[in-house]
Amino acid sequence: MHTSLLEVIFRTAVIYAMLYAALRMMGKRELSQFSAFDLILLLTLANSVQNAMVGDNSSLSAGIAAALTLLVFNFLLNVLLSRNLRMRRFIEGVPTLLVRHGKVEWKGLHRERMDMDDLMTALREHGFRKIDDVDLAVLELDGSVSVMGAPERRSRPQPKRQRRHVKLTSQS
Repeated sequence: MHTSLLEVIFRTAVIYAMLYAALRMMGKRELSQFSAFDLILLLTLANSVQNAMVGDNSSLSAGIAAALTLLVFNFLLNVLLSRNLRMRRFIEGVPTLLVRHGKVEWKGLHRERMDMDDLMTALREHGFRKIDDVDLAVLELDGSVSVMGAPERRSRPQPKRQRRHVKLTSQS
């Protein structure tokens, strides 16, 4: 007996919710720094949950139902989060303060499972050698670290963006 399409949709929705919660618990930093091992994990994870989604129904329609369910749930979640700030903060979290006025925010650093090496790497990437020179460092939701401080306190000049000038012509 094949798993019905309705059961495939239900199973897929449950797997989506479980994976979303599990990946969310991994933390912001881990999700932003995918390595080769993370890619292998992602591929094997996808393979391991495939049977849980479609059961013994390996038909084309079951595969399509599972894929469409994932896409629809992802779309609906994005719509919900874009319209409801409170729900967005609950599901996605909030940025984490790492440095304020040249002082390390140890609670934030520990909550995000970061150490001083990670923090100093992020500061150096933004051109700062010392924490004292940083006004604000924040771990963003996407796992990147935003760093603000006076430009004159940076240890190396930041590359300037090249502006491209495009001549616009009207065609009549």
